[in-house]
Amino acid sequence: MRIAILEDDVDQAEIISLWLTHAGHTIDSHQSGASFLRAVRRDSFDLYVLDWIVPDLSGIEVLGKLRREIGDYTPVVIATAKDEERSVVRGLEAGADDYLVKPIRRAELVARVNAIRRRADGGKPENEAIDATPYSIDMARTSVRLGEEDISLTNREFDLALFFFRNAGKMISRNHILEAVWGIENKSVSTRTVDTHVSRLRKKLSLNEENGWKLSAIYQHGYRLERINT
Repeated sequence: MRIAILEDDVDQAEIISLWLTHAGHTIDSHQSGASFLRAVRRDSFDLYVLDWIVPDLSGIEVLGKLRREIGDYTPVVIATAKDEERSVVRGLEAGADDYLVKPIRRAELVARVNAIRRRADGGKPENEAIDATPYSIDMARTSVRLGEEDISLTNREFDLALFFFRNAGKMISRNHILEAVWGIENKSVSTRTVDTHVSRLRKKLSLNEENGWKLSAIYQHGYRLERINT
């Protein structure tokens, strides 16, 4: 997963980033609420980890802006030394999905992050069928059908289609797509490659009103695949 962290303690941020990186995640860490909000406005993530007590904007204030001003409902974990019941309740009622009390323990952090990801996916395993009607996605054969017609896709195009359908309704940045579909170590791939593949995929799948789906470019951000009423 791509995880954005808000933590003003440099040492704490480094250790959390290290733990989550070793668990297979990609981390974007920020020491101020303002910097964090700038990042999430221009990019997309799978999860946020927010420290409550931050000098410029607290984690709770950032969470409020995410939910009410930006309309961003990416899962959030609040991480803080505040362990009183009223603080836990306040954090959860503000829109957090989970709450970690410092000092953070490595195994617990990784387990909670993985649990949130499973909940975000509806608790379904990655190889479970996706409802993309009228499209049928066969993970075993890495193929897509529209009605009774097989659509010829390259392996990369299939991976891209699967990623979009798994994240239907969510704005996905080009960098997010590159990391998820091309691999985080592939630094030589340009974001223009994403645009080319998305354009080709839109045509091949006939993602249009007639088929009930729309794949839109979001200016200076990325793309969003969404189901539409026909």
